[in-house]
Amino acid sequence: MADAEAKLSDYRLLLCCPSGVSPSQVSVEFSERYDRIPHPEISLENSISEIWDGRVQQNASLFNGKKFRGHIMHGGAGSDEKSQICLNLGLTDYRTFVGTNLNPLWERFLVSSEDDPVRCQHTSSPLGNGAIIETSDKRIVVLQRSNNVGEFPGHFVFPGGHPEPQEIGIVSHQFDKDMDPEFINRKVSQEMFDSIIREVVEEIGVPEASLSDPVFIGVSRRVLNVRPAAFFFIKCNLDSKEIQQLYSTAQDGYESTHLYTVSRNDLKDMTSKMPGCHQGGLALYMLMVEALKDV
Repeated sequence: MADAEAKLSDYRLLLCCPSGVSPSQVSVEFSERYDRIPHPEISLENSISEIWDGRVQQNASLFNGKKFRGHIMHGGAGSDEKSQICLNLGLTDYRTFVGTNLNPLWERFLVSSEDDPVRCQHTSSPLGNGAIIETSDKRIVVLQRSNNVGEFPGHFVFPGGHPEPQEIGIVSHQFDKDMDPEFINRKVSQEMFDSIIREVVEEIGVPEASLSDPVFIGVSRRVLNVRPAAFFFIKCNLDSKEIQQLYSTAQDGYESTHLYTVSRNDLKDMTSKMPGCHQGGLALYMLMVEALKDV
C-alpha cells in the first residue's frame, strides 16, 4: 500500500489496498485534531457563509448534516502479516463543504505542499464512499446521476454516499469527550463499513442479505475540489436482470436516472464521464483484479 499518483490527472490515490481489507484490519482515530483549520484570509473564510446562504435561498430543502472529515489515511503490515489500516478522521459539515470544496475560489483554500493533509487543511473535504458491486453474472453496477443533483449531474458513478456521524450518535466532539475514546473509534470504524451497505441498499434497491461483507480497497481523491472517497468491493448474489427490476423501487432512486450493469472493458470506456474520485475508485478495483491474478 502506498501513496500513488495516478496516470490520469483527474484523481490521486491516497491509499491502495489491492488485496482488500476487512473491518478487523481497519482502525479509526476520530479527533478534533483532524478538523479543518480556518483560513487566515477573513474575506475567503466569510465566503463560506455567503455561498451557503445563496444555495439555501435557491433550495430551501438543503440540510447541513455532519460529515466525517478525511484527514489522513495510512497502512502497513501488522504483526500477523495482514494489512492494517488506520484512518484519521475529524468532523465537518455539508455547509462547510459547499463553502470550501465547492466554492468557485476553492483553489485559494489550498496550501502549497506535497503533504496532502497540509495541502487540504483549510478545506472541509468530507470523506465520501463508493462501492464496486459485482453481480452474480460478473457485471459491475454503475449509476447515471440525475440532472437534479448538486454535483456532477448526468455523470456515471458507483453507488455510494457518505459514512454518517449522526447514524452513530455523533453531533460534535463534545459528545465523544463524555465517552471512552476507544469505544467511539470502534463505532466510527464500523460505520465506515455499515454505511456503504446502507448506501447500496438505498440507491439500487437490492436487499442487504444479497450482499457480501464489504472489502475496503482504498481511498481516492479527485483533483477538482480535492474531494476524497473510500472505496469498497462487494459481491451481490443477484444477476443483472434481477438488480434492474429492484432498482425501479429503490429508496434513493431519484438521485440517478439509469442503472447499468457492464463488463470491465465497458467500464473503462465510461471513465471519461466519471468524477475524478470515481475514476480513482475504478483504478483501485483494477489494482485488486490484478492482485487476485497473482493469488
